[in-house]
Amino acid sequence: MDDDARLKLMQKRIIKSYAWQRDIVVPFSKDFDCTVDELEEVFFDLFDLSSLEALHATFESAQDICLYQKLNADLSLCWFIDTLEIISREDGKKLKMNVINEIKNGKSYEDALKEGKLELFELLKKEAEFRSSLY
Repeated sequence: MDDDARLKLMQKRIIKSYAWQRDIVVPFSKDFDCTVDELEEVFFDLFDLSSLEALHATFESAQDICLYQKLNADLSLCWFIDTLEIISREDGKKLKMNVINEIKNGKSYEDALKEGKLELFELLKKEAEFRSSLY
């Protein structure tokens, strides 16, 4: 077996692993409407062996970042924090982390988001009470 064939075999072992298939290859092949084999070939061409070995851990850590950003949009926090300046960055971060923890503990995204929206509304009511007490 020559070096190229050995490298290809090692790459296949990584990509064919259970975690890779479950978390990356199968879901993305469905998203991209391609076969698992097609996506694996793209990954072989895009990444060298060391990148493939590290990519799954990178993927897992990126999931939290993506979830954090998705919640920012779904809760319209950029509007309440940056545009209207009604909610503080700290309160926004705390709210997102509460929702993320609920999701990590098994609650569905939709249910956790609904609870997050209710919590956001409570923050808005508290801010309204505070501002009305100033006048």
